[in-house]
Amino acid sequence: MTTISLSPKFQMVIPKAVRNALHLIAGQQLEVRVTDGKIELIPLQPMQAARGLFAGIDTTVPNDDEALVP
Repeated sequence: MTTISLSPKFQMVIPKAVRNALHLIAGQQLEVRVTDGKIELIPLQPMQAARGLFAGIDTTVPNDDEALVP
């Protein structure tokens, strides 16, 4: 287990192994949550990262008028 220390300004350095494992880059934003007395850091992904997420999904949606026609 890796430990870190808080600086007098309450700053911390994320260890290199963790940065590499999560592909973190300088300037990337992290969401901070407190859950059950634990601090969670969740990397925020840019919207471009979602591109292609639903590739192959059926996007055909009938119009309301088409749905009523028997």
